Amino acid sequence: MVDRRNFLLQSAAALATSVLTPALAQTMNAATIKRGLLERPRCCLSFELTGSGPAVIFAHGLGSNHLTWWQQVAHFSGRYTCVTFSHRGFAPGSDIPGGPDPNDFAGDLAALIEHLRLSDVRLVAQSMGGWTSIEYMLSYPHKVRALVLASTCGTIDRVSVPLADPRRLGEWTRKAAAARADMQRRGISPPAGERMAREQPALHFLYQEIAGVSASLDREALRKRLTAMATRQPDALRGLSVPTLFITGDEDTTYPPFVSDALAPLMPNAKVEQVREAGHSVYFERASVFNQLLERFLGPVD
Repeated sequence: MVDRRNFLLQSAAALATSVLTPALAQTMNAATIKRGLLERPRCCLSFELTGSGPAVIFAHGLGSNHLTWWQQVAHFSGRYTCVTFSHRGFAPGSDIPGGPDPNDFAGDLAALIEHLRLSDVRLVAQSMGGWTSIEYMLSYPHKVRALVLASTCGTIDRVSVPLADPRRLGEWTRKAAAARADMQRRGISPPAGERMAREQPALHFLYQEIAGVSASLDREALRKRLTAMATRQPDALRGLSVPTLFITGDEDTTYPPFVSDALAPLMPNAKVEQVREAGHSVYFERASVFNQLLERFLGPVD
């Protein structure tokens, strides 16, 4: 019998390779890819290393897995060691009965970094990956050379973020919920966004295929656990002097981009880059822009 999860995983990987430009596909094939499994309490984590150089770790969001970074790995593996992994409970790692606890994510990342013997890392987090990366950063600030928070504020309590207009978050939340419900009724993945589905249907299809690899995961239950965990006050970021880049999409209906605008000034060395005509998954929808922003940001750090 064919394992549906493995079939979906292989199909998504093959589709990602097929839509790469020939030059990028050749780079991917030529790069050294090392795959491994890391035993952790109650689960097994899957990870990949591609390329060589300073380590950049990519932490994916709720609707994806390690495959979602294919456009970044292809771009950066010639100069960096790109580390991608699937959070606990996400394919191709082992399932967890009852679903994963996001409180374990930062410990998993710490164990992976130790396992790979990385002396310092650059963390690139998207959405749910922000929970992992901020909590790791707060525990091991000396290990992180740079932090990128794409469409996320992680475990920071959004309601506590100092906004110029306190009503703005509530208004955005109501409108965004209605927009997501409308997209779901029409078969559009809200984290991908209506524009991606309309302008780049093949990319939207790939986005959904990657999400389908972890179809057995109860994402709504995990989403509730993530929300319950987001209790840190914004002041927790004040002491983080590591270079930090917030990247947001101006059409995001999953994360309010203006929250990043309010958080960046609290940090000694942070800035925000907003990408126009982009939804929640800027790294996927506008990969060339995202990669350019990331490249300019990481250059001075190295």
